[in-house]
Amino acid sequence: QVHLVESGGGLVQAGGSLRLSCAASGTFFGINGMRWYRQVPAKQRELVAGITSAGATNYADSMKGRFTISRDSAKNTVYLQMNSLKPEDTAVYYCYAAIRPSSDYLAAYEYWGQGTQVTVSS
Repeated sequence: QVHLVESGGGLVQAGGSLRLSCAASGTFFGINGMRWYRQVPAKQRELVAGITSAGATNYADSMKGRFTISRDSAKNTVYLQMNSLKPEDTAVYYCYAAIRPSSDYLAAYEYWGQGTQVTVSS
């Protein structure tokens, strides 16, 4: 079985920083793309940032310049460094990974973490 375990959420004042981590564990061959999403009650989950296996990154417009996604392939871990946090960044943040059981890059399964709460106070 494959699991994604997130950590690093918490309460921070506006203007502060947090670093989220998400580690994949279990038996698998490799990991394709990894992403961070966030969700607030009564709203759809939205993409925060993504990173490919080659290290290419993309960000939602409102996060550009404030958030940085990175990954440590040796540790099967993705990070999200969040700076200049705003109250509107308050949400549950979810990790996503496309994980493949074999060397076939196209045969990947989607996994989600359990979510970690980020609360930014004004």
